[in-house]
Amino acid sequence: MTIENMNFLNAFYMTIITVATVGFKEVKDLTDMGKMFTIILIICGFGVFAYSMTTGAKILIEGELKEVFKKKKMKKQIGALKDHYIICGYGRMGRIICNELKVNGIKFVVIEKNKENIPEEQDLLYIIGDATKDEVLKEAGITYAKGIISVLPSDAENLYVVVSSRFLNPKLFIVVRATDEEARTKLKMAGANKVICPYYTGGLRIAHTVLRPNVIDFLEFATGSEYKDVQIEEIEISSNSSLIKKSLKDAEIGSKFGVIVIGIKRAEGEIELNPSADTIISPKDILIIIGKSEKIEKFTKVAQGLIQ
Repeated sequence: MTIENMNFLNAFYMTIITVATVGFKEVKDLTDMGKMFTIILIICGFGVFAYSMTTGAKILIEGELKEVFKKKKMKKQIGALKDHYIICGYGRMGRIICNELKVNGIKFVVIEKNKENIPEEQDLLYIIGDATKDEVLKEAGITYAKGIISVLPSDAENLYVVVSSRFLNPKLFIVVRATDEEARTKLKMAGANKVICPYYTGGLRIAHTVLRPNVIDFLEFATGSEYKDVQIEEIEISSNSSLIKKSLKDAEIGSKFGVIVIGIKRAEGEIELNPSADTIISPKDILIIIGKSEKIEKFTKVAQGLIQ
């Protein structure tokens, strides 16, 4: 407009066809100053255009490549897992389970049908797929897994997971959610080791909070991942542990390790609450103990036979 004394529309039209490299005929013959301005406009305009296209393509390609490499790396990590847990469903309950496992250093992989439910920024091993399908369970390493936890929305889906999991890995420890007592019975019959009814368990918890508030406070303190001072743990006695055939008194569990044995689950399944000092420790016994985290860690090494 200034150099060639054009009105706004003609000047704008000339600028657009120049930057777009369309090459339509000029509105009027340009002066030398107008030609110099056009040269500068073409160089700058094309440069900005090329940079914008390159940047856009880079973002697009890098994003896709990043996603491809991420999936490839994750698949390799999942394939290397052993003695891990598989979490079916990453809803509200699934998130809580994963957080607890992560805090306790337990290896796990999540199977979730909807990718939108998986936070991109979270460091999580996951598979997008249907957990009721055998091929998806195999991809999650069910053959080498230690256990599976199914908290899918419906009892039918959870039942499919239990049946498939038990068939693919007969030794698998299976925990599943049920909505009612009838579903609980069917899931048990299908092969689940533990069936949790959230409504029933939640109702009991609320009732006990009213009836025994201090007991509930203690249990939350002793089992919550946010409280690390005192914990309740279950420790299995290995066949090469120095504690075998010793009584609780002779093993000096309280004085030597600083933990308290509040229960024993025998290999046959029998549970002894508040065992006496003369109770003999046997291989495969599971001791329920309470104590500080560092004390429990030391006792665990002795129970597993790692130290005498």
